[in-house]
Amino acid sequence: MTSSSDLDVLIVGAGFAGLFELHHLRAMGCTVKVFEAGGDIGGVWYHNRYDGARVDSVVPVYEFSDEHLWKDFDWSQRYPDWKEIRRYFRYVDEKLDLRKDIVFNRKVVSARWNADKDRWYVTSQDGSVVNPRFLLLCVGNNSKIYIPDIAGMDRFRGECHHTARWPQEGLELDGKRVAVIGTGASGVQIVQDLGPRASQLTVFQRTPNIAFPMRQQSIDAETSRRMKEKVYRMVYRRRRQTYGGHVYDLYPKNSTDATPEERYLFFEDLWNRCGGLELVAANYKDIRRNQEVNDELYAFWRAKVLPRIHRTDVQNILAPLHSPHPIGAKRASLEVSYYETFNLPHVELVDLVQNPILNFTENGILAADGRERPFDVIILATGFDAMTGGIIQIDIEGTDGISISDKWAKGVRTNLGMMTSNFPNMFFMYAVQSPAALANGPSVIEAQGEWINACIKSMLDDKLTRIESLKDAEEEWRQVVFESMSGSLFDAPTSVFMGRNIPGKKFEPLLYFGGIPEYTRLCQEKMKDGYAGFLRSSVGVPS
Repeated sequence: MTSSSDLDVLIVGAGFAGLFELHHLRAMGCTVKVFEAGGDIGGVWYHNRYDGARVDSVVPVYEFSDEHLWKDFDWSQRYPDWKEIRRYFRYVDEKLDLRKDIVFNRKVVSARWNADKDRWYVTSQDGSVVNPRFLLLCVGNNSKIYIPDIAGMDRFRGECHHTARWPQEGLELDGKRVAVIGTGASGVQIVQDLGPRASQLTVFQRTPNIAFPMRQQSIDAETSRRMKEKVYRMVYRRRRQTYGGHVYDLYPKNSTDATPEERYLFFEDLWNRCGGLELVAANYKDIRRNQEVNDELYAFWRAKVLPRIHRTDVQNILAPLHSPHPIGAKRASLEVSYYETFNLPHVELVDLVQNPILNFTENGILAADGRERPFDVIILATGFDAMTGGIIQIDIEGTDGISISDKWAKGVRTNLGMMTSNFPNMFFMYAVQSPAALANGPSVIEAQGEWINACIKSMLDDKLTRIESLKDAEEEWRQVVFESMSGSLFDAPTSVFMGRNIPGKKFEPLLYFGGIPEYTRLCQEKMKDGYAGFLRSSVGVPS
């Protein structure tokens, strides 16, 4: 067994990013271990196993591009649910023999830099310590859950669970009185799944969800065979070329260059033929920058949704006359029967703007209308401290003695969305100031992973022991990120992309909005220029 002082790389997290890095770094000859806080592989797909949970990117885009993996695996649905995603991860694990280098139920709690040895001193919750040369944070952008501060939560005598901390043994909800707080992606999914099964379902909504039709389809064995034979290789080449890492791309025309009639028919075609994220990601290239046409798309969406909602008192809560935020300012959610769920007589919708929650009680929830609603189960679909939360929840101290949490509290600064100054040999993936949540996960992860792996290989080949970001370079990248979002319609009241969903979090652009191809080009430029913006050295001696 590799001793803690001989470890080349410690990876934190065993989701898509962690598994990709484990496989490729091992192939480079590195000694690698993965520490995973959960009890199995899958990252968010280990924790997110609530009723109705499924991915919102189509297959085969939402998987690794390695032919060795995809040629023998068949999906049964265009948008797989959590069970099928887990089946895929088990298959990848068996195919690549990954588990032998993963330690489960090992939560990393702190990290300190040892300048004398150019290594990290990493401590886990169980007291164990390792000293890797490189620390690679693959915690993703949705690993720190957000639970709002509601009075009396500890008084409730029934069951209460966050969707991203769902009991692994499952939860029996049939015939139960259930509350769902939150109508983001997880809220939409669990509401439409649970509606027909609960005896009473009450949904507490802060912000209406502009959800798009999923257009789910089954995939039989013959269809899967033909797809692999004819399109899979092209799909993986194509996703490197598109803005969001999908097979489709933004329409290469501004909305202002089309007539109102042309725009309407274009929206209609996207709605009927595609649905899904394509309503934003394959729309006019200025759809997230032109408020007037964005409003036009909202009016189109509302006209489609209203006939599905039979109760007039609910219509303007779920689909108000004026858009609650620009379409695309928050990641779009996909639905199958979400709006019809509110036609059921035992389903209630509570508008938290007009009727906020006062507190939990022993039996349920008391709202401002003075009514105590009793529940057997309360589900918190309240989202995440996204982009930065997964990283700053670890107590990581930089070379200046300042924690990464304190550093980023004043404004996030990274270099290429993969490193930050005063934290040598520490990389992070699918996180802040990268395309991350604005793109397909595996597409971003493979682009970043290849850059990080090439960087580490170069260090090892040149017998260098330390790489760190220069402060000037991360200030430059911060400006690139800000400029990429300049003039866009991301200023939604609860936008995760801007940090607005978390009370007290600094309001600022948290993602690079320039698309994967341009992001990849900028990263490659730095590499070809001898890792410009980074200082590489050997045990304190600059190269």
